[in-house]
Amino acid sequence: SKGVLDDLQEIAHELHATRPGAVVITGGERIFAAGADISEFGGPVEAKRVADTIHRAFDKVAAIPAFVIAAISGYALGGGCELALACDYRIGSTKAVLGQPEILLGIIPGGGGTQRLPRLVGASRAKEIMVTGRQVKSDEALRIGLLDEVVEPEALHERALALAAEVAKGATVASALVKQAVDTGLNMPLAGGLSGEKDLFVEVFKTNDSQRGVKSFLENGPGKAVFEGN
Repeated sequence: SKGVLDDLQEIAHELHATRPGAVVITGGERIFAAGADISEFGGPVEAKRVADTIHRAFDKVAAIPAFVIAAISGYALGGGCELALACDYRIGSTKAVLGQPEILLGIIPGGGGTQRLPRLVGASRAKEIMVTGRQVKSDEALRIGLLDEVVEPEALHERALALAAEVAKGATVASALVKQAVDTGLNMPLAGGLSGEKDLFVEVFKTNDSQRGVKSFLENGPGKAVFEGN
């Protein structure tokens, strides 16, 4: 619903300001996130309003300057799948089911599915999933790259939180710059992406963590630095 999307956008906005080390987005045991409220689709005017609201919320999630993990316990269909696609990494339980079933209503995905799904699974597979509206179970989702990990349901949140903790104890400013470099580079020719990477490589050396990391490596070897996120 619009209220949920507004709340999601507000939370994402707060995370832009607080800059956490990592973020985990999860939902209920049976449903990761429900899709849009179909009753709000009355015609082109309403469709534009709904699409604008969804895009603002999911784009804000995608732009959070931290590693965002989706922990998907059950169904993530339509807008729920699009929310997962806006995250950086997707961990599903063995009961996870994903898909873009909008075609079954005679419409198309309106929250980023037609753009983010092919970037994960390839254009032809994404088109097939969207034009059939079929549901993708966890084993296939892992195989085609729609999920990055699959775990037993009882281990889902523990695994997601463990990964988030691992990332958060690292050089989080550098992690955010990695995300920025990858996400912006994917939307431009290789030469532009390489140029952007070079600029961010220079930028990261302005951080205190880069000095800590280099000093620790020279004195103690790799993997022993303690970072502070600045």
